[in-house]
Amino acid sequence: MKHTRIAALAALGVAASLSLTACGGDDSGKDSSSKGSSSSSSSSEGGSKPDSGSGSGGSQAGDAKAGSGEDTKAEAAANGAAQTGGKVTFCKTEDLAIDATDAAPDEASGRINITMVNRGSATCSATGFAGVDIKDVDNTSNPIERGQAQPRITTLKAGDAAVFNLAYDIDSSGESLAHPTNIEVTPPNETHSVTLDWPAAAGDIKGAYTDVQVYPTHTTK
Repeated sequence: MKHTRIAALAALGVAASLSLTACGGDDSGKDSSSKGSSSSSSSSEGGSKPDSGSGSGGSQAGDAKAGSGEDTKAEAAANGAAQTGGKVTFCKTEDLAIDATDAAPDEASGRINITMVNRGSATCSATGFAGVDIKDVDNTSNPIERGQAQPRITTLKAGDAAVFNLAYDIDSSGESLAHPTNIEVTPPNETHSVTLDWPAAAGDIKGAYTDVQVYPTHTTK
């Protein structure tokens, strides 16, 4: 009977040992599978990065942006060159021969024509309004207001002339309070001026110097 119990216990020990071995095999299988799955996932992610386009595709996008920027700069430069190439510089006072003459069309309308001749060697622009001050015998200087007129393109080649005029009403009463002696002229877009004599034949100014107006330049052709 004792022998039988010993044999039974031995059999139980063998069964328990086999059971533990089986459990250990299952765990190791799961770990191996999990590691394999993790390794496979990592491999898959590692392969997806180059294929995602975030590297090479992003670089191409950057190149495209850089290229478009260069194109914009080139276009702007070309436009700037075209604009600069089609534009002439303004006439300098030192390159202009300027004089004033009486050009009254009748006894009631006073007009002084001021002519500017380009005596330089290069084409220049005299477009716009000249600055004009009339000096009186009492040594005052009176700025002349602009008339209601739009400037006209006035481009002068060497030897060409531009004209602008001063307009006012003539006072035939002999009681005019304005006694002009000189006209100070600053060509359009210039800062240097010249002083001309008031034309001796010009009629007297009716009213004040504020009633005289200057009109924009135009060519004589």
